[in-house]
Amino acid sequence: MATASASASAASAPPGPALFSGNPYRVILRLAMPTVIAMLSQSAVNEMDVVFFSRLPCPESSTAQAALLPSLIIVWLFGGALSAIAVGTLSLTARRYAEKNYLDAGAVLANAAWFCLVGGAVLSVVGLVTLRPIFTLLIDKEAVRSTAYSYTWWRLLGVISMAMTMAVKGFFDGIGRTQVHLVAAIVMNVFNVLFCWLLIFGHWGLPRMGAEGAGVSAFICTWIGLFIMLAYAAAERMRFHPVRFSNLSRKITWDILKLSVPAAAATVVMMVGFSLFVKVASVLDKADPTGGTILDASKCGAAEAVYGAATTDIVAILKLTFTACLGFGTAAATLVGQALGAKRPDDGERYGWATVRIGAVIFAVVGVCEGLLFTHPIVNFITQSEAVREAALVPMRMVGLITPVIAIGMILSEALFGAGSTLFVALTQFVLIFLLLVPLAWVLALAMHLGLPGMWIAALVYFAFAASIMAVYFRRGSWKKIVL
Repeated sequence: MATASASASAASAPPGPALFSGNPYRVILRLAMPTVIAMLSQSAVNEMDVVFFSRLPCPESSTAQAALLPSLIIVWLFGGALSAIAVGTLSLTARRYAEKNYLDAGAVLANAAWFCLVGGAVLSVVGLVTLRPIFTLLIDKEAVRSTAYSYTWWRLLGVISMAMTMAVKGFFDGIGRTQVHLVAAIVMNVFNVLFCWLLIFGHWGLPRMGAEGAGVSAFICTWIGLFIMLAYAAAERMRFHPVRFSNLSRKITWDILKLSVPAAAATVVMMVGFSLFVKVASVLDKADPTGGTILDASKCGAAEAVYGAATTDIVAILKLTFTACLGFGTAAATLVGQALGAKRPDDGERYGWATVRIGAVIFAVVGVCEGLLFTHPIVNFITQSEAVREAALVPMRMVGLITPVIAIGMILSEALFGAGSTLFVALTQFVLIFLLLVPLAWVLALAMHLGLPGMWIAALVYFAFAASIMAVYFRRGSWKKIVL
């Protein structure tokens, strides 16, 4: 709800921050790089889980790796859905900030944080109650299922801190201070690596918890990150006044949710869809638990989940690409949102395409490194199992070569989120995942007996369609007329 003083300020203020002058690539990199580094540090910690797990004795190592991906999917099913509040928070904050309505921007933060506090408590309970039946459906091997449960139980206790951190991040991203989350992420992730090392292996007299120790570490460190973000928010209280009871408003909360619910639905759709996608690997493991090799079977026996571990490893590398893409997507969302708030939609389009161009070039280089130049060293580093290495190699090359296409789709999706076109992105994801990705993966991998490569061919087709559809829609420009 706009206050009289904020409205008066908006009426007398000049139009929006001066983001749209000078070299567009410099502006984009200034906004994107702190988020890229922050998100990569977070993903690097998740990948450290994979590396730490690979140092466990076999078959515990492959069991832990196979459990990690379905566990993270469930964490994002609950925590990520609520964290989508950052989409609405960023979009509305960027508009109000560009309009110079600072009190309204602070009210957006207050309502988003309060909603995450209440919603996080509810979703944590729901997640903990439904965790066992979900894993019974998703995972066929009992050892993998038990490991996934013990890890995910702790992660679900951190849904509140995870979501509130993203809400505060959305506020700071909206005002162009993307470096705030960078500080919180670095501190949080340094502690996370330390605690993982201590708790997974039982160093310094602490109990050896295996994969569960990584879950405990993540739970502790999400709260560390939240407290750092709240300290930064408190430092802005004189300008934005977020901590006021009068800020709490059903209307503002509803405005945030109108933008965030489709983004949350897209997150749920993606997590459910990717759960079914990962299920293909589990079925392959049940049919051929040695990954088609004699070598690893002699070492670990049929207990090793080769295809599940290989899929986890591929996604571990792919997540680094995803999170880096989100950094550029955040820059595009901020620029598009502020451009619309400043009544300069053409600048929003110009900066959106500039972000796509720079992202495509950067991630083409990344893709060549992942898919051609360093594929063997990457795969050898992330797993100690010869069977898992052999299974992961071809899909890793495929994913690496399509990396720039992935970047284009993700950057444009985030740009449309910043514009407020969240429903279109959500519906597109629903159609592509359930009518293309999942059925095609099952057909190619199982019905046509192409195995793990067939499963990942389906993913490449999905990425290509997603990028094409987002590019066509962004080019049409109907998002420029959205009023928030």
